[in-house]
Amino acid sequence: MGSIQERNILVEKVCQIYDKISKLETLKPSKDVDTLFSQLVFTCIPPSSVNILTLPKDIQEIRSKLIRLCGEAEGHLEAHFSTLLATFQNPLHHLDVFPYYSNYLKLSRLEYDILSEHCSAQSWPPKRVAFVGSGPLPLTSIVLASYHLKETTFHNYDIDSLANAMASCLVAPDPDLSRRMIFHTTDIMDVTDELKKYDVIFLAALVGMDIDEKLKVVQHLAAYMTPGSILMLRSAHGARAFLYPVVDPQDLRGLP
Repeated sequence: MGSIQERNILVEKVCQIYDKISKLETLKPSKDVDTLFSQLVFTCIPPSSVNILTLPKDIQEIRSKLIRLCGEAEGHLEAHFSTLLATFQNPLHHLDVFPYYSNYLKLSRLEYDILSEHCSAQSWPPKRVAFVGSGPLPLTSIVLASYHLKETTFHNYDIDSLANAMASCLVAPDPDLSRRMIFHTTDIMDVTDELKKYDVIFLAALVGMDIDEKLKVVQHLAAYMTPGSILMLRSAHGARAFLYPVVDPQDLRGLP
């Protein structure tokens, strides 16, 4: 099957799923929501040569709307499982109830390895890490703090006070992480000199739903971060760009 035909089939499938998702009354976890988003992930995750930037304008618009729907659904999913986990005496012992927990284990290991390669000997391991857009289920921070950066303090930033309250409940029973996980309710664009204190800053994939929004955040962070500190960005490639924003390294040239 030719690549053009494969691309057309993939795009048509994604558009069909988008049409169904856009008609849902709510994106909170339910059988219909779970089924449609599972179909979307199953369609977009396999390796693909599709280049999002070359697709027609109407498909680009659908993609932008789909990313926002994915972000909203992901927020509901994380809130649902954060609430469920909070019912356990020690929530951190039951993280595997979250259906994508294994993905976070792999992602955190990958990001830890990337960090270890790029941090200088003097700044390794990092003492203070910030995560921007941590949400109600801050799995990246939890996994990194639990398995990889066991002496590091993690400062989690989210604009939603309820998300931070839910996240805080998950680590509160743990004597170690309750000491090393700190939560800040604020818009990161209002944080300035505090950013100088971090050795590493992670930016969640869904902070900045399009490249212009994301670059504004990146420019702000870069302007206040200490020289030599590291900013970790997540991007998507191939068909995964229907799920998450894409950050092209070319877009970052000329930043402070």
